[in-house]
Amino acid sequence: MTNHEGQKITANSVLPAHREPVRLLTDDGLELVGELARPLERAAVATIVCVHPLPTHGGMMDSHVLRKMSWRLPALADIAVLRFNTRGTSSAAGTSQGQFDAAEGEGKDLHAAIAMAAKTSGGAIWLLGWSFGTDVVLKHGDVDPVEGAILLSPPLRYTTEQELALWKGSSRKVVALIPEFDDFLPPGPARGSILGCAQH
Repeated sequence: MTNHEGQKITANSVLPAHREPVRLLTDDGLELVGELARPLERAAVATIVCVHPLPTHGGMMDSHVLRKMSWRLPALADIAVLRFNTRGTSSAAGTSQGQFDAAEGEGKDLHAAIAMAAKTSGGAIWLLGWSFGTDVVLKHGDVDPVEGAILLSPPLRYTTEQELALWKGSSRKVVALIPEFDDFLPPGPARGSILGCAQH
C-alpha cells in the first residue's frame, strides 16, 4: 500500500497529520486523556471516535488498531480520529481519572468524546468500538449527532437485548466486523444477536 505521493506504507508508518493531546471532561467531573488527529491541509470529512478494548486486560487508546487509524486516516482519507482513555485507563499519554465501571460510567466518557468531536473536528461523526468498546458504543452511542457505528469483534458482554433492540429501530447505520474464529462471539451466534441492526 502507498500514500498519495507513492511512498510505501509499512506497519509503523506515521503519515502527516495535525495531532494534539486533548482533555475530555465528563458530566460527572472526570478528566480523560486523549488525542485528536486531523488532516493537515483540508477540513475533515468525518470524525471517528474510538473506544478501546477492555482496560482490565490491557485495552487503551494506544491499542494497535486505534493507533494505526490515527497514524493513517487523516492523511489517506481526510478523516479525523479521536482516541481517548476511558475512566481509570492508562497509556503513554497518561491516565484518565476515575475507575473502570463495566461499560456504565464509560457512557459518560463516550458522550464527552462525542461532544468534543462535534465542536472541534467537523464532518460526520462515527463511533468505532473494539471488543469492550463495542459494548460502550451499543449501550450509550445511539445519540445525536452520531451517524453510525463500526463494531470490531463485539463480545456483547455488557449490552442487553433491550439496548440492542434500540439500534435495530434506529436510523443510524451499524457495521459489524467479526473474525471467523472470534473467541467470544463468532459469526454464527453473532448473526442471531446483531442481525437487524448491523451490516456484517
